[in-house]
Amino acid sequence: MTSQPLRNPLCLPLDVDHEEKALKLVEQLGGVVGGFKLGPRLIYQGGRELVQKIAKVAPVFVDCKFFDIPSTMEAAVRTSFEAGASLVTVHAMAGEEALRLMADLEAELSKKRPFRILAVTILTSWKESSMPSIFRQQPIREHVRELAELVKRSGLRSVVCSAEEIEILKDLDLYLVTPGIRFPHEEKGDQKRVMGPQEAISLGSSVLVVGRPIFESQDPLKKAQEYLKAIESAH
Repeated sequence: MTSQPLRNPLCLPLDVDHEEKALKLVEQLGGVVGGFKLGPRLIYQGGRELVQKIAKVAPVFVDCKFFDIPSTMEAAVRTSFEAGASLVTVHAMAGEEALRLMADLEAELSKKRPFRILAVTILTSWKESSMPSIFRQQPIREHVRELAELVKRSGLRSVVCSAEEIEILKDLDLYLVTPGIRFPHEEKGDQKRVMGPQEAISLGSSVLVVGRPIFESQDPLKKAQEYLKAIESAH
């Protein structure tokens, strides 16, 4: 699958504390990355206006992982779209009723402009030993597979998973967004299930989310270009 509605497969999460720093990164990297990811950390500061500002430069991925009753999830996703988001996350664990509603909403909103609703499976910060006890009856990979099958059965076609699970989801023909991407020499941070950019793209990831290695670099533009070059070499 293509990386659309992002412009290329490299997505930069703006995981910084201040709107001014985020907008500086947008100015620096807007011509290189495929889009920018915004989470609660900045959305609760800048709100709708911040989404609108960034959307004028590049596609915006609103990553608040909505997990609520179906009607509340629908309202949250619709509001994010109206603010300018091109991608929005919900939790796959919200269940089939909510996911079917999300699939209908995605079909409706996609008629206006390119738009995707991504279902989050298991967070990449989790590992087997840190999972809540209720989930420990089977490995992470099996949870991810079951949730991805639920997503597809519900009518959505996009999921968030770690690179370690790409291979077991290949046959589902999904749009796969993959956090936890690092070059081998880089710090993992709080990511537990990580992989290099070339390998992840070669396995079948549609979009790679790369944050700290880029925005904490002494030269974020150069580092973003390195990641994009690695991605392009894998195609």
